Amino acid sequence: VQLVESGGGAVQTGGSLRLSCAASGIAVDNFCMGWFRQAPGKGREGVAALDVGGNINYAQLAKGRATISKDKAKNTLYLQLNSLKTEDTAMYYCAKDQDTVVAGEMDYWGQGTQVTVS
Repeated sequence: VQLVESGGGAVQTGGSLRLSCAASGIAVDNFCMGWFRQAPGKGREGVAALDVGGNINYAQLAKGRATISKDKAKNTLYLQLNSLKTEDTAMYYCAKDQDTVVAGEMDYWGQGTQVTVS
């Protein structure tokens, strides 16, 4: 299983980014998938999760500003981030849950993509 994130970068406050997570070895449509982030000196926190049934959970920090989606044909998970704030600066990771619904038992992680907002 391999998860490869991309799409991060440096943006100004108020800007947008779309993060991608290309999966291999698994089908993103067969498991709950999620996005997490970790800022320097802080713990990892969940951002959003999308389960097999299409149900979505957003953390409070992401509500109204983030959209999680997936492309079955490309086997890729996405996270659209809008109205970015400096406090959104972090390494963003995608991860696979062991279950088809949100269980919080992530067993595979990508290497991360850096988002820097100034």
